[in-house]
Amino acid sequence: MSNGWTEERRRKQAENIRKTKPWEKSTGPKTPSGKWRSSLNALKHGTYTPEWNNLRLALCLNQAFRLRIEQFYRSQTGLEQKLSLVKKAQEEKTN
Repeated sequence: MSNGWTEERRRKQAENIRKTKPWEKSTGPKTPSGKWRSSLNALKHGTYTPEWNNLRLALCLNQAFRLRIEQFYRSQTGLEQKLSLVKKAQEEKTN
C-alpha cells in the first residue's frame, strides 16, 4: 500500500477497533473550561471574524470606487485634451 500499511496490519487494526469500540467511549468535554476550550477548536485565527470580513468588503468597495473615479478622471482629462486640440485646430483655421 502507498501509506505503508500492509493488508495484515490493516486487518489487525480494524479488528482491534471493532473490539474496543472507541466511538462508544468518547463523550467530549464535561467541565465548563473543557467545553470552552473545545469550542475554540475550529478557530485558527481571527481573520475570518465578521469584523475582518466587513473590513475586507469595505476595502474592496473602496478600491472599486477609487478605480471608477480614476477612470472617470482619465476619460474627462482625455476629453478636455481632445477639446483643446479641436479648439486649437479651429483657431489655426481662422488665422
